Amino acid sequence: MSKLLGIVLIAVGFAFRWNALLVVLLAGIATGLLAGFSFREIVQLTGRFFVDNRALTLPVILLVPVVGILERHGLQQRVAALMRRAKAATPGRVLWIYQVVRGVSSMFGMSIGNHASMVRPLVVPMAEAAAAPRAEAAHAPRAEAGFGDPALHCGNEAGSGDPALQGRGKAGFGDPALQLEKEAIRAHAAAAENVGNFFADDIFVAVGALLLIKGFYDTVDVPVSLRDIQLWSAPTAVAVIVIGWWRYRVLDARLRRARGGERTPGEKGVGA
Repeated sequence: MSKLLGIVLIAVGFAFRWNALLVVLLAGIATGLLAGFSFREIVQLTGRFFVDNRALTLPVILLVPVVGILERHGLQQRVAALMRRAKAATPGRVLWIYQVVRGVSSMFGMSIGNHASMVRPLVVPMAEAAAAPRAEAAHAPRAEAGFGDPALHCGNEAGSGDPALQGRGKAGFGDPALQLEKEAIRAHAAAAENVGNFFADDIFVAVGALLLIKGFYDTVDVPVSLRDIQLWSAPTAVAVIVIGWWRYRVLDARLRRARGGERTPGEKGVGA
């Protein structure tokens, strides 16, 4: 039972918002020591597993500088400008559509991105831009970076030339109400990626997760067929789409209440 202490360390570290990479690394070392491995053996295993799975880790590592270069040349600003022209777009609709697309792609074993390559540089700016006109209408006297002056959106305050605006931009959404809106949108965007990816990848045999589940049941001598796993995975995939639709409607309703009940052109006649 003590070998599970690593899980407790991860839970405590995340609860106190410590560095995630450091927490996971220390939890792994602690688990290895409790399992009877020496520190040298733990380092050797870590290096061997990294090399064996480099096809999974290297694309993520190499993708970070690519995304950084694209953002440096205005990727987020272009996406935000495109979304501001979509009159019917709301943060909830943007995120729900992404969750559905992510779920369908995951169902067929195709990865269209992750948090680093899709959510942060594309999905979040799209959802925030969809909320920007609403936030401007509700908080116009106190509009801050990201939900106010288009010149400040997505970090453009650095080049505004106005020291006062630059100081505000570094703090993000200066208005506490706008800060809460931003955090809510970003949290739902992360959830859209996680839910869309993990709850729809057990339907086709081509996806490794289905074979992983089958292998686990085989190791504990539980008779189950791939067909049974697929059969019970399909209702889950449909359920998360329906629940996601409801959650994002609630998000739009919360943002609408925060701006005093004003509806956008895309929301008029649709309901809460």
